Amino acid sequence: MLKGISPVVSPELLYTLHVMGHGDEIVLADAHFPAESLTENIIRADGVKIQELLGGILPLFEIDSYVEDAIIMMDAVEGDSLDLSVEEAYLIPIKQFAPDAPPITRLERFAFYERAKQAFAILMTGELAKYGNIILKKGVTPA
Repeated sequence: MLKGISPVVSPELLYTLHVMGHGDEIVLADAHFPAESLTENIIRADGVKIQELLGGILPLFEIDSYVEDAIIMMDAVEGDSLDLSVEEAYLIPIKQFAPDAPPITRLERFAFYERAKQAFAILMTGELAKYGNIILKKGVTPA
């Protein structure tokens, strides 16, 4: 354990966040996400909800301020609806630790999967909320 670092941030996750460069993306994926078929760089955080992980990650992680789509969530498929309380829950740590971050943008399901293939890593969580996946783009860490 380290002082000032949430216990939900494992050593593997801390290392990954450290070595990511600006512009790299990390996917915080719900428990049903098809990570194994998209990439080999998978980190496990089974049983941990994404809101809690955002609270552990965002004090350590600069969100890219040079792009409009630095925070992306999966959009609902046609005929389905979003539970807006999921985004509202994620906005609590985002507003707390990254108040100047751009708004969350939505991406169609299969476009989200394609974007996830290009991500630096996928963090598999215990999140059960439908459309609970979120992508964070790393910015330049201030001096």
